[in-house]
Amino acid sequence: MNIEAALSEAMTIDGAIGAALVDYESGMSLGSVGGGRELDLEIAAAANTEVLRAKARALEALRIEDSIEDVLITLERQYHLIRLLDRGASRLFLYLALDRSRSNLALARHTLRNVDAHLAL
Repeated sequence: MNIEAALSEAMTIDGAIGAALVDYESGMSLGSVGGGRELDLEIAAAANTEVLRAKARALEALRIEDSIEDVLITLERQYHLIRLLDRGASRLFLYLALDRSRSNLALARHTLRNVDAHLAL
């Protein structure tokens, strides 16, 4: 599936507010859907790039030789799910913001894993 279809699939998750495919190196969004007044996806893409970089530095400092699958940020009213994509030299991640009261976190993680598996770049 292409980027547009992948992001559309992510937005079918109950409670989805917005989704983006983000370049980890630059923090720039390669595509996004949703967001609007509730969430600026361009700012979220750049900010969550910094979250991933900080976590990668923490793993290195702790000498944990493992890779990040996803990162969950839990807010009072939202979940923010960041899923790193394994695409060789391309360093990308899927970002999904969810309304916490209308979403199922386990199902959201499962769906993002499926989107990751079918995303063709």
